[in-house]
Amino acid sequence: MERKPVVLKRTDWAVDEHEWRGRFEGGEFGANVTVLFFSSDTIGAGPPLHVHPYDEVFIIRQGRARFTIGAETIEADAGQILFGPAHVPHKFVNLGPGRLETTDIHLSDRFIQTEIEEPKK
Repeated sequence: MERKPVVLKRTDWAVDEHEWRGRFEGGEFGANVTVLFFSSDTIGAGPPLHVHPYDEVFIIRQGRARFTIGAETIEADAGQILFGPAHVPHKFVNLGPGRLETTDIHLSDRFIQTEIEEPKK
């Protein structure tokens, strides 16, 4: 069976008309990928510690971020790409100054995330 091209409008995936924030799940149109767009001007902003049952690729499009992937801490700049293996807890925060924008590719047809309580220091 031949698959047809799919065109998503910004209103199909974005949560804001001015920022690159939102996601689309490929399962809706037969693709085995889900893509998240993150954008924030707030230093320290980012997702909480969490895990996925599939691999994830992070593309830093703008700004600087501190990623924690498993036991590793990595400072990443615009233009860098990081790989997060399945079942490995991870998070990132905007280091500033200015906006952090990432495109996060989840190798799954749907978004699955389990948040993890961070250990007390």
